Amino acid sequence: MPGCSGYLGRSPYGLAACLALGLAAWLASWSGASAELSVLRAEKLRATDSAIGQAIREKNLPGGVLWLESRGATYHRAYGRRAVVPEVEAMTEDTIFDVASLTKVLATAPAVMMLVERGQLDLESPVRRYLPEFGVLGKETVTLHHLLTHTSGLPAGLSRDVPWSGSAKAIELACAEPLLTSPGALFRYSDINFIVLAELVRRVSGMPFEEFVHRELFVPLRMPDTEFLPPASKLGRIAPTEVVNGVVLRGKVHDPTARMMGGVAGHAGLFSTASDMARFARMVLNQGELDGFRVLSAKTVRQMTTVQTPLSVKAQRGLGWDIDSPYAGPRGEWFLIGSFGHTGWTGGSIWIDPASRTFVIFLSNRNHPTGGNVVPLRKRLGTLAAEAVGLGGTTPP
Repeated sequence: MPGCSGYLGRSPYGLAACLALGLAAWLASWSGASAELSVLRAEKLRATDSAIGQAIREKNLPGGVLWLESRGATYHRAYGRRAVVPEVEAMTEDTIFDVASLTKVLATAPAVMMLVERGQLDLESPVRRYLPEFGVLGKETVTLHHLLTHTSGLPAGLSRDVPWSGSAKAIELACAEPLLTSPGALFRYSDINFIVLAELVRRVSGMPFEEFVHRELFVPLRMPDTEFLPPASKLGRIAPTEVVNGVVLRGKVHDPTARMMGGVAGHAGLFSTASDMARFARMVLNQGELDGFRVLSAKTVRQMTTVQTPLSVKAQRGLGWDIDSPYAGPRGEWFLIGSFGHTGWTGGSIWIDPASRTFVIFLSNRNHPTGGNVVPLRKRLGTLAAEAVGLGGTTPP
């Protein structure tokens, strides 16, 4: 297929991913989602509203904000309530959410790749080249590529059995973790991978991680509400999350590890809005550029968003991005492999389909004041988003 050479990257799956993109584009054209499409199917938007409303009534979440966009056509709306305790508040479209693990793709992975482009980091170098204390207990050959694809062999998260605090202590604990499996052997989603990556950004850039991503990403992309440690002046717009020890977490990261690190971490801690994330998604669809400002090269975006895991690993992951793994529910039934996205534990998700130039963002605080489950809803929203732009049929692929 013409143009597939740029998709080869470092993985044998690169060409397959490109072919999948081409097939998806053909299917999109065949089903009516052509380059001229500017109307989203109204009946599918009504079904989307209904699905979210039902999930709210079933108390799977108090509320949320949806942003669906395809080739210039947009549909965005707020649903339900932003808060239910200590007082009820209506959800608004400008609500700021704790996006949890979406931090990995909105901040950490692009920051790493910026430094790769500048020659300051190398994906295939061992992590110990930049963080010498990391290279012990079998981790001597773990590379940045392993961290970004969750194939490092590290466990899922840092231990919280013994009280600790601070970013320095978190890095000390990460370096003291032995591997559970050999690097590259299998996919295991691990927050430790991205905690370490953010530390590499800090050390190599010479500035705090949150300052680097603010200056290099969020300011140029004009994402004013995307930040770590949001100021008190925005507190009224922030969706609260869980009640912990009788206190409602609001403006303070929910993730316990990120909270112990002071609120700034590579795996969680970022706050954002649906409209800010829509700008980020447009940048990705535009191959690293938005409104005349380029933050990443087109080659880097392709590398990040095509399969970078080995053939021997069943889960298909890009550099940070999910393509086809147990966490890929927001892909729904119709977006083909070649699309990509990510989820967040607090209830957020993003899924981007380059073939139809579509993305769907859903942000929620499903764990407010406690519990909640949006896994089935996110899959349903991915399915309806694809159908809204003309993809899909009677039998899922």
